[in-house]
Amino acid sequence: MKRRVLVQAAAAALSIGLAAPAFAQLRDKVVLLLNWYVYSEHAPFFIGKEKGFYEAENIDLEIQEGRGSAVSIQAVAAGSATFGYVDVPTMVKAAAKGAPVKAVGVALQVSPMSVMGFADKGVKTAKDIAGKTVAMTPGDSMSQIWPLFLKKTGLQESQFKTVSGDAQTKLNAVINGQADLLLGYVMDQNIKLQDATKKPVQLVRFADYGVNLISSGIVAHKDTLAARPDLVKRFLRATTRALEEAEKNPEAAVDATLKANPKSGQRDTMLAGLKLTTALYHTDETRALRPLRVSMKNVGESLDLLVQYGGMDPATRGKPEDYVSLDYLP
Repeated sequence: MKRRVLVQAAAAALSIGLAAPAFAQLRDKVVLLLNWYVYSEHAPFFIGKEKGFYEAENIDLEIQEGRGSAVSIQAVAAGSATFGYVDVPTMVKAAAKGAPVKAVGVALQVSPMSVMGFADKGVKTAKDIAGKTVAMTPGDSMSQIWPLFLKKTGLQESQFKTVSGDAQTKLNAVINGQADLLLGYVMDQNIKLQDATKKPVQLVRFADYGVNLISSGIVAHKDTLAARPDLVKRFLRATTRALEEAEKNPEAAVDATLKANPKSGQRDTMLAGLKLTTALYHTDETRALRPLRVSMKNVGESLDLLVQYGGMDPATRGKPEDYVSLDYLP
């Protein structure tokens, strides 16, 4: 009798031991490919992972750095990443040309595009750009929308000079005094300028002059949406919680990011960058909604801008629902 009890107990212990790793193996491996190297905008994913939001949804999340939205979109389209955190207008243009991808939530619903320079240049409004030199990258999203900004503000190209270069060249031009201003994102190039020089930066936002284009969001392959809708919903539940946590506790979000990626920035400016990011999560229409729930009116207006200024073929414009779905959000 005693021996039988011991054997049964051992068998029970063995079954428990075998069950634990078997259960762990059931967790879904998810690769999230970012739009760029890790910086403050990405902090919500790291606080979400640290706090176990993804684990609670039975997701084993791997966050990978990107090398630009276009490259990350190609990776999602090819199936080498489960989700991408990318510039949604860039995804729209790719999808219009046949890429099998769709956005399932838009994080940045107010455009981060801006003209920026060191505060001592005295550029506080659009009219102050007159007489200055502006650094830009030909062909990028900001340079494509720049003509609309000029039209809205009444500026003429003859009123200022421009210099061209890639992303790093723009920064160097302003840092070295070869340009007064550059076209950049409020939570990206703004922070890089401050980190490099410790000097305050002044921003002139496109959105303040009625030029608003949706920006970063979550995209997935259409096959994933069709075959694994439950995974998409679980991922978006965790991500929604992560964005809310970053809004509520930005310090912890930055600390989680620096813990995972010590070289991703300096704590004080990363914190400033994250606060600038979370301020873009809602428009007046979505203020009462949880993050990622973009207004389809906002998406439609962005499509119009892409057709008018972003090189999108009018024949492929379609409807907002062709490119963005809110069906998987909590």
